[in-house]
Amino acid sequence: MFKALLITKPASGYRCAVTELEESELPSTGDVTVAVECSTINYKDGLAITGRSSVVRSFPMVPGIDFAGTVLESQHPRWATGDRVLLNGFGVGETHWGGLAQMARVKGDWLVALPKAFSARDAMAIGTAGYTAMLCVQALQRHWADEGVAPGSGEVLVTGASGGVGSVAIALLAQLGHSVVASTGRPEEAAYLKGLGATDVIDRGPLGEPGKPLQKERWIGVVDSVGSHTLANACASTRYGGAVAACGLAQGMDLPASVAPFILRGVTLYGIDSVMAPMARREAAWRQLAAQLSHKKLAAFSREIGLADAIDAASEILAGKVRGRLVVDVNR
Repeated sequence: MFKALLITKPASGYRCAVTELEESELPSTGDVTVAVECSTINYKDGLAITGRSSVVRSFPMVPGIDFAGTVLESQHPRWATGDRVLLNGFGVGETHWGGLAQMARVKGDWLVALPKAFSARDAMAIGTAGYTAMLCVQALQRHWADEGVAPGSGEVLVTGASGGVGSVAIALLAQLGHSVVASTGRPEEAAYLKGLGATDVIDRGPLGEPGKPLQKERWIGVVDSVGSHTLANACASTRYGGAVAACGLAQGMDLPASVAPFILRGVTLYGIDSVMAPMARREAAWRQLAAQLSHKKLAAFSREIGLADAIDAASEILAGKVRGRLVVDVNR
């Protein structure tokens, strides 16, 4: 027996509860069984657990798009019993049972070796949000290398700064020597954001309103997890030859923008997908995370909760009440 969050859809509606399951109930399509130690709560997990969006595609479903733990059994040539592994995305927690459970069975092709620098808790303090932030930063780094842009040569905007993606992006960019401006709707988090490395904190209000197609040039780069008007305004105020990495839609899926920044200023918009990113890119992201993120920073933007606490945390993350990252100890 093992404990898991289980989402069901009875005739009376949508339900998510801590449930005891048999190992025989795990998906038959996986070739690696993992003893999960830690998972986490991302925005998508919040949508799945609360049912506020059709993230879950089949029922019953164990949510959790991330996990880290130890291989129990493997029929995959790459993995053996005792290997330390982690997983992000690949539809886990949406179409395939996920990580908010004490056990998981998945395809070995989806797994990444847990970096030696990290414990399972460390990896989930990063989770998909932090891994996505790293993909954004790497996209900007490649762009800046091509354009000859050096760290410190201008400001980098991070939107949704108090959330998981934003918190990790600030820490990473500051470590690389960039001047980071954090956009947030929670001014009380200014000290926290500056502690992560932000040099300035601005109110998200003006960025989230309809704006002009071209605005004063300010940013050499942007990490945006918000979308909609915020993304449009970020593009409109990016400097000539700059770049924007877009990875989220907290404000909305629409993009009420014009082509002006792209054809008049040569701005590049990078779409960042973490769910189906190729393995080489995933491994490169985790290598850089292991090399760059200190345990002190991991502790600064994360806190730990138990499996049952994840249900209430899902609503809190959707309401924008969660600072940084939530690590779920599935055995607690």
